[in-house]
Amino acid sequence: MLERLETEIFLTLAEELHFGRTAERLQITTGRVSQVIKKLERRVGGALFERNSRTVRLTPVGRQLAEDLRPLVTAMEEALCRAGDASRGVTGELRVAFLGEWTAPALLRAVGLFTERHPDCRVHVREVQLSNSRASLLDGSIDILLASYPFDGMACGPVLLREERVLAVAAGHPLAGERSVSAEVLAQYPVVQYPDVTSAGFKRDRTPDRTPSGRPVPKGPAGGSFSEMLTLVAMDRGVLPVGEHSRQYYPRPDIAYVPLHDTPPIERGLVWPEGNTTERVRAFVRAATDTVKPTPTASAAPSTGRSPYG
Repeated sequence: MLERLETEIFLTLAEELHFGRTAERLQITTGRVSQVIKKLERRVGGALFERNSRTVRLTPVGRQLAEDLRPLVTAMEEALCRAGDASRGVTGELRVAFLGEWTAPALLRAVGLFTERHPDCRVHVREVQLSNSRASLLDGSIDILLASYPFDGMACGPVLLREERVLAVAAGHPLAGERSVSAEVLAQYPVVQYPDVTSAGFKRDRTPDRTPSGRPVPKGPAGGSFSEMLTLVAMDRGVLPVGEHSRQYYPRPDIAYVPLHDTPPIERGLVWPEGNTTERVRAFVRAATDTVKPTPTASAAPSTGRSPYG
């Protein structure tokens, strides 16, 4: 039987074809690399590499050994990975969901990487609505959700998506032709409201009670879904601050989207009940985080705020 280090040294040298780079990559000495290769050649009974002062090349015997060993090593590593997953609980099923059509691609990227890393854990993907997103997390219908921050009462991962805000207005609204507007205009028009089941923190962020200068914001009618809220906007029953991706995913001839030039971006990420912080959830958050560039707002420890779970 070959020892693990012997196999690793041989396959690394077969790839690098350079003793120095092999030693550096494995953090050992070149003398150790040479010693192990000579030992293997004695066991095989022939040369595995042709080397001189300038080049290192595999011999036919060495090439055959490398081709035979690689799939075996890969299979062993996969078996160890699966055993590790099982011991940490990254098996079984994970139910993930997205809220809003434009978040689906980001969620599917995370699902792809997670499945690649943890093939023994089956992932189910579904869409939830404003009216049932929190309930689905609380009743266990879903384990983790990609949604907008803030999401009160839930553990949150790092920010995965950001987008600027725009103001949705009826096509014939006085603001429809503006290049951009201030959030102060919210004091002049009723603002369409989110459903009652939506968290208080989310409502304060999206449909605030007051403008940045403190002027009261009149409340318009509430919609039961995002599409219904946009319909209220189209009927000129009120205006609604939304994310700029609404232009692409909810284009309507009866609605205009006007940039808001003095508001912070909307942030989105993964949320889940604190009591459901399983290893499956942790692993999925890590996979989702690895599909995007690190964000400066990600914190270092799990909490009911944003955390990387790395």
